[in-house]
Amino acid sequence: MTESLLPPHLAIPSLAAIGVCAFVTTRLAGSFGLPEQGADPEATARWNALQIALVPLGASRLASARQVHGTRVLIHGAGWSGWVRADGADGHLLTAGGAAAVTIADCVPVFIAHPSGMVAVVHAGWRGVAGGILAETFRAFAVKGIAVAELVVHLGPSICGRCYEVGSDVFERLTGWPTTRPRQVDLRALLAEQVQQVGIRRWTASGECTRCDNEVFFSHRAGDTGRQVAVIVASAPHP
Repeated sequence: MTESLLPPHLAIPSLAAIGVCAFVTTRLAGSFGLPEQGADPEATARWNALQIALVPLGASRLASARQVHGTRVLIHGAGWSGWVRADGADGHLLTAGGAAAVTIADCVPVFIAHPSGMVAVVHAGWRGVAGGILAETFRAFAVKGIAVAELVVHLGPSICGRCYEVGSDVFERLTGWPTTRPRQVDLRALLAEQVQQVGIRRWTASGECTRCDNEVFFSHRAGDTGRQVAVIVASAPHP
């Protein structure tokens, strides 16, 4: 596969090992924020260019959504083309090819793939983590006949536990532990626990923090209005 047309990005090697192209754009690519995220005038052009760049990778269609920090996961089968933007969802499961994308600025992009070629990408902020969006995605795979333990998962660049402080109510919702003051919490670590609880052994996590590495990534906590885009491309079945 050639990735020469893609915008500046960080690739996900653990998914490339099973033939799946997955990546997160960097600050150099510009913002992919959509209108409700304070899109700049060039954001739509970047999305259109991204769709064109994905075609040589075998993805002639691209799915995204207006994100609402919820737990809704869309299942995309056959019968659509071009760039499809749905409303009110934070996860995408592809069952019949194509690509899917979520935007991020501190939240965790979760990439999920199966050797059969079925893939998903999830936008997991604290509400999604607390609400169980990852479990909802795993259920969607199971409904399609995929053994969850066979999935390969990567937790992408996001704000780290040292940089992410939340109020006492949010901390308790995420951890179940009561507290009387704001505390730091690591969303990637919580998601990693959820991954392991369902028996998935093949999982990895990025070491980058959107705030610590703010010269590379946009970060809401650092005051940025821009957004990265996390993209996964459905692959052909892997032997």
